[in-house]
Amino acid sequence: MNDPKIIVALDFPGAVPALALAHRLSPELCRLKVGKELFTATGPILLEQLMRGGFEIFLDLKFHDIPNTTAQACKAAASLGVWMINVHALGGRKMLEAAQIAVSNSARPPKLIAVTMLTSMAQEDIAELGIQFTPEEMVLRLAKLAQDAGLDGVVCSAQETAMLRKQCGNKFSLVTPGIRPEHASLDDQSRVMTPQAAMQAGSSYLVIGRPITKASDPLQALLAINQDIRGLA
Repeated sequence: MNDPKIIVALDFPGAVPALALAHRLSPELCRLKVGKELFTATGPILLEQLMRGGFEIFLDLKFHDIPNTTAQACKAAASLGVWMINVHALGGRKMLEAAQIAVSNSARPPKLIAVTMLTSMAQEDIAELGIQFTPEEMVLRLAKLAQDAGLDGVVCSAQETAMLRKQCGNKFSLVTPGIRPEHASLDDQSRVMTPQAAMQAGSSYLVIGRPITKASDPLQALLAINQDIRGLA
């Protein structure tokens, strides 16, 4: 079974540039991530168009609400036929368990993962919230909570991947944004790692945006990264 390790982030304001980029890529080489901006602008119609092109979709809406509301949102997202959805681990155990039950009862359950700490957040950002943990401590606490609640994995920085792989085992999916090929711009990410290093550390899937979407030849950029990580999964 083909299991592409790269998830290309379609961080676009509308359907036209997102579809144009998708047409330049291959579903054999990647999956696609649709986030809040793009989904709000286009709705489920875009997901249908992308899936008709053979792509599996990570619907990145980071649900975070009371348990019943989150569960209903996850149920609705699962009905769209996407490959993966996510929630915020900070919603707590009851919310995570409600989401897991809602997804597991779907006709075609997607993977359900939880966001631990956003990769744009550094130590000072966490401290400002009154959280007296290091990013690594907070990520581990939230990842274990998500695993205990029955979720398939977490979104985490690649810098925490080795720790989480050791603590959560090999079957727990670790989805890592903040991936930047060597010499690429960091943009607004604080905690980053190269694709090769992330896979060697134990990442399951790599979320990559601008290094592919802004490349003069996106398919060639995707091929190059796949070549770099081949054999490391």
